[in-house]
Amino acid sequence: MAVHPIWVLRWMSDDDLAAVSEAIARAERRTSAEVRVHLERHCPGDPTARAMAVFEQLAMHDTRDRNGVLVYLALEDHWFAVVGDRGIHQRVGQLYWDELVRTLGADLAGGRLREGLEGAVEALGGALEHHFPHRPDDRNELSDRVSIG
Repeated sequence: MAVHPIWVLRWMSDDDLAAVSEAIARAERRTSAEVRVHLERHCPGDPTARAMAVFEQLAMHDTRDRNGVLVYLALEDHWFAVVGDRGIHQRVGQLYWDELVRTLGADLAGGRLREGLEGAVEALGGALEHHFPHRPDDRNELSDRVSIG
């Protein structure tokens, strides 16, 4: 049983949150990179700037290869952002991020929050696997659970 702020349950059930966390775990089994999904009720200001601040708060910049990616959503404000550390951003380029955001945005606009997050994490797993394949000495550096702020 999980405990969440009540506002989260307006958007995602415990099963939804568990499914997204499992998608993160599956993606990370294929790569040395780290993926996080973070949910907030409101975004205080620019969503990209907020995502970057959460990225730092979650210590995603401390990964061995600087290859963490954060999917940030402010659910009640209908804002989201995807930010990657410099290791992955240098390899995938802006066109990759633009397509990922377009696809996730379409799912979110269509009311498919769980499916959109699972799809985004799966897509990230594929890109990260290509650029940062799983190595025998890899360890899971960050939690796979959806974080809630």
